[in-house]
Amino acid sequence: MKFLIVTGMSGSGKSGAVNILEDIGYYCIDNIPPQLIPKFAEICLNNGQMKKVAIVTDIRGGELFLELDEGLNYLKENNMETSILFLDASDDVLIKRYKETRRKHPLDEQCHGSLQSAIDMERSILTSVRERADYYIDTSELSMGQLKETVYSIFLDDPNASMIVKVMSFGYKYGVSREADIVFDVRCLPNPFYIPELKHHTGKESCVSDYVMKFEQSQVLLAKLQDLLDFLIPLYIHEGKSQLVIAFGCTGGKHRSVTYAEAIYKYLSGKNIKCRISHRDIEKDR
Repeated sequence: MKFLIVTGMSGSGKSGAVNILEDIGYYCIDNIPPQLIPKFAEICLNNGQMKKVAIVTDIRGGELFLELDEGLNYLKENNMETSILFLDASDDVLIKRYKETRRKHPLDEQCHGSLQSAIDMERSILTSVRERADYYIDTSELSMGQLKETVYSIFLDDPNASMIVKVMSFGYKYGVSREADIVFDVRCLPNPFYIPELKHHTGKESCVSDYVMKFEQSQVLLAKLQDLLDFLIPLYIHEGKSQLVIAFGCTGGKHRSVTYAEAIYKYLSGKNIKCRISHRDIEKDR
């Protein structure tokens, strides 16, 4: 089990980072007191299903945060694979972010309302954990997309796994899919619906898929779609998109759209892209 401690300056983007980690398979908990880390780690180990865990612990814990070193030492002594991600930003950026959100710094009362003093105090408190950090990210100049890319580059072995591609089919007679990011209309191809022996079958069956794909235009279209997706998917991954929905539509959502959804799903899965498939309207009017 991988155990990741996420900490750093207030306002540096820890919550955003942990959301990204959650998207790539980490079980995440925000704002846990350091003295609970050993007990939580024990629960995770006994669970057996948690392979990657990330917890946020920071100055919000008040004096309890000062016990972080003890929690980290416990993990090390028990041979747990533990690492620390420290997020930071310049004072000017932190001040700007606090003014934009109008939130109080966790040390606001101790510093009598002085934001700069609170930031200075927090930096002093975090000195030791920053020195122990395995990974350091300065978010001063990073957009959310750039933060995602940075987190992926550190914690994701296979960049293709950073995004789930859902391939689906639908029938235009039941309405266009509202969840789709990309929609391909395949009503331009010959329709098996008008072939009596194929009418009551679907694109998941070879009799229908073979018929749809036996035409030259069908083969050319599939090749062009594959080429287009080879170009587009890395761009979506680079921009930090966590899910891409590709939809194929035909009249009833049973023959042509299903054939193409199955073909693209097989193609993308063969390229080690994490995929799911669904056929929204395949069972309607049967």
